[in-house]
Amino acid sequence: MSKNQEAVEEHRDTEALLALLDAADRMPSAARLRARSYELLSLVPDSTVVDVGCGAGRAVAELAERGVHAVGVDPDRWMLAAARERWSAAEFHEAGAEELPFADGSVRGYRADKVFHVLQEPGRAVAEARRVLCPGGRIVLVGQDWDAIMVDSDDAALTRTIVHARADLLGAPRAGRQYRNLLLDGGFDDVTVEVHTSVFTDPAMLSLLTRLAEPACASGAVGRDQADAWLAEQRRRAETDRLLIAMPFFVASASAPADETGFSGGRFGGGRRRSL
Repeated sequence: MSKNQEAVEEHRDTEALLALLDAADRMPSAARLRARSYELLSLVPDSTVVDVGCGAGRAVAELAERGVHAVGVDPDRWMLAAARERWSAAEFHEAGAEELPFADGSVRGYRADKVFHVLQEPGRAVAEARRVLCPGGRIVLVGQDWDAIMVDSDDAALTRTIVHARADLLGAPRAGRQYRNLLLDGGFDDVTVEVHTSVFTDPAMLSLLTRLAEPACASGAVGRDQADAWLAEQRRRAETDRLLIAMPFFVASASAPADETGFSGGRFGGGRRRSL
């Protein structure tokens, strides 16, 4: 495959993911979850808040409406293009969670929603969050547990196989249940964890089930006939208003220590200075 073909495929995949995220974000439960994450950030007017893995930028725009300097970062150039098109007045930068374009202690709030499960080393991202946050700054992590997705199906065993096989292909599929320990190990204070279960019955969420079954099939965990039959059942359920997907979302929050003595050159290494 040529580089041009690869770029086209990458763009198509991003478009498909964006359509799924848009459908999910429009649901009342998702709006409530975003609002809860903003509340836990304890926003300070005019302070800088970064949304890591910002995708198409909805949270960046909503945070800006709350009176903070919101900045979105994402490693996906196609997502950033969509974000800049949708929210032309907002600020976005191409960067990954492990290497943020901020100076030490320059950020008051850090938010990452549905990000840590794709990281190979979530602990590195937590250390980077600690680096950029000022003393007393707030961090909020939101994410689903990919090993605990519940799908109503006539074949419970096959459903479990598909869910777990898809989870095993991710960098850190159980990152959500690990948020508390990640933040404690990262030296954060006042760590709290909540779990909010979102229930999806809209046919628009069929694409989520396709994104479960197809990778599970490609990995060899299930056969082509099994995947097709499972997806066909789910389409029938959607057509008769019998579709049901339940997904637990972990919401963890914490504060950077007010006393940062020993931060530079300590367990997080020497202080690095970067600016936007």
